[in-house]
Amino acid sequence: VLVDEQQMIHSLSPRYKLLLLGAGDVARYVAELALVMDYEVTLCDPRPAYLDNWHVEGVHLSTELPDDLVRDGFSDPYSGIIALAHDPRVDDMALMEALKTPAFYIGAMGSDRTSANRRERLPELGLSEEEINRLHAPIGFQIGSKTPAEIAIAILAEVTAVRHGLKA
Repeated sequence: VLVDEQQMIHSLSPRYKLLLLGAGDVARYVAELALVMDYEVTLCDPRPAYLDNWHVEGVHLSTELPDDLVRDGFSDPYSGIIALAHDPRVDDMALMEALKTPAFYIGAMGSDRTSANRRERLPELGLSEEEINRLHAPIGFQIGSKTPAEIAIAILAEVTAVRHGLKA
């Protein structure tokens, strides 16, 4: 904030960051939009072949196990975790860890049926009902989105609402 011509006050707070799980078209659009919105973005896919042709400048790429990555770098109130892999071996392990953290947003892509099945599996991984209720699934605002770009807009609209304390 500029006080006068000789003084400026600069306030620093942690940068919000998003962990995207699964390298697909929706993740690409979410990453591009999130960068424009000034998020630090990391894409995690432990399946290296999925990352071979995946590049968005400014996005950190990781082949770590997703639950380790959540635990080591995305377990604070400035973190959002978005599961987009459509693979329970990737998504559920990260969600299991993420739902135990104070991350400001935790969401998983999938149909109503997929989301219901996931909610049935998560207690088997040791999660409480309270923890599971933090999960946004199906992910994103319902805007009738069909294309990967439209889905990304719906996801980031919901992430933004939650970040600003609005009910999503």
